[in-house]
This record gives sequence, structure tokens and C-alpha cells, in this order.
Amino acid sequence: MHNYFNINFEFDRKEIKNHVQDAVKNGVVGYICSIDGNNLVSANENPAHLEVINNSMLNVCDSSWIPLFLNLIYKTNYENYTGPDLFLEYVKLKQYRQFFLGTNCEILEKLKKQLVEIDPAISEMKFESLPFQNVENFDYPQIAQQINDDNPDIIWVSLGAPKQEQFMNRLKPFLKRGVMFGIGAAFKFYSGIDEYKRAPHWMIRIRLEWLFRTIQEPKRMIKRYWHIAVSWPKLLWEESRKK
Repeated sequence: MHNYFNINFEFDRKEIKNHVQDAVKNGVVGYICSIDGNNLVSANENPAHLEVINNSMLNVCDSSWIPLFLNLIYKTNYENYTGPDLFLEYVKLKQYRQFFLGTNCEILEKLKKQLVEIDPAISEMKFESLPFQNVENFDYPQIAQQINDDNPDIIWVSLGAPKQEQFMNRLKPFLKRGVMFGIGAAFKFYSGIDEYKRAPHWMIRIRLEWLFRTIQEPKRMIKRYWHIAVSWPKLLWEESRKK
């Protein structure tokens, strides 16, 4: 892994895959964070959240803008690996027992129908919703007991950043095995519900997925993206000085 913007990133997809395989094989408990602009800014503003992220097993880059800036500064050739892309790739592997945790019952029900079309074995896997509450109020021993009884290889956590990273960090001590992935809105995107559709490929390709999401959820996203935008100049200046 390499440290950029004070966060330990792994950009090599082969290395990510090998690390997950080894962790599952050896029964290692850990979590993997998807770092988008919101997560990156939150971590640099909050030392406690930065510690949570850098205590992960791996951090993957969920933003198309982070590798663009890094490639300009360091002359590298990094690419992003979004939570939704990672999620779908691992579902298509059909080699892990999975546990789907987060969001609400309606989304989970529709998500399950969509995923069973890809892998029929998912019909026998667990989908559990979580109540909308502060991260410190979850009953972590009880949630972990459900997961431990099912004995999954991979636990998908969809709560949105930075909440899901803090959730995984708090849940980790109670798990016996399993690799947790924080994947943001992936459950919504693959549920088949029209209002949660992901941006078209052409918008993703030219780094405009943020615009599509802003159109979908203007009240929430305008505030978030404005905060990210005004934070970038300082972050870029500090990273350039590190070089």
C-alpha cells in the first residue's frame, strides 16, 4: 500500500484479490474501506476517523478524481476501484459465502432478487437490515452473533461513509471470521429500483457520476460535494509538498 493524502491506499486489484483470498482462507477478521472524496475529506478533518480508516485491512479508491490528481502529482498510472464495481465483481466470482448487511428491508428484498439471477446460491444467504441510528447505538454483540452463526467469508456493509467505516471498526472485535467491505450505495444501485439507478457508463467514464447523483439527491449531495470541492486545494497543496 501507498500513503497519499494521509491514507493508506491499495490500487493493485490483483493484490486486493489475493489479500482477500488469504484472509478468508486463514480466517482473518478485518475490514476494507472504499475511499471516495467524502471519506478522504472526513478523515483529514477528523483524526479519529483517519485512524479507523488506516486500521483497515485495505483501502480501495472509490473516487475517479483521487487517482487523477495523484497521477498528475506523481506521474503514476492509478485507476479507481469503486465500491459498486468491487461488489458486483465479487458476487460474480460465486466462490464466497456472503452476508448482506445494511439499508432497509425493501432494498434488500429487491437486491436479493437481482443477485440471485447472477448466482442462485445467494438465495440461501443472509440479508439483514439495520435501524437508522447513531453508530455508537448499534448492538454490536447481537449483530456479530447473527453473522458468526452464519459463518460467512465476506460481509457487505452498506451504511454510507463515514458511518460504515466506524461501524465495521466497532463490529470487528466481536467477529470470529470474515472480511467486511464498506460499499456505500452499492445495494441501492443493484436493487433495480429506478430512483437509485447508477449513472450511465459515459458519465462514469468522464468523471461525472457525482453530477448524476446530485440530480438524484440534490439536497444531500450539493452540500456534500461543495464541502469536498472547497477542501481539495489544501489537500492538493499538502500532497504536492510531500513530493
